[in-house]
Amino acid sequence: MSARPAGGRAEARAGHGPRLRVNPIACEAHGVCIELLPELIIADPWGYPIIRPGPVPDHLLPLARRAVASCPTLALFIREPK
Repeated sequence: MSARPAGGRAEARAGHGPRLRVNPIACEAHGVCIELLPELIIADPWGYPIIRPGPVPDHLLPLARRAVASCPTLALFIREPK
């Protein structure tokens, strides 16, 4: 018998998946991503994005892709798992 995580396969994959990232050098704090995806991105005191850690939930992935495409400085991107 092989050992499995207590929660089964779903919990074993938790933490894997696409993640939002921001290039802090390219970001100019326009705030577009914060407006489009407040579930995952908040502003710091200077208006720069702070991204919630962890993978993007499946139901928010289309909105995350829209936020990435809307970034005027191309500073926001999605990193796919390897």
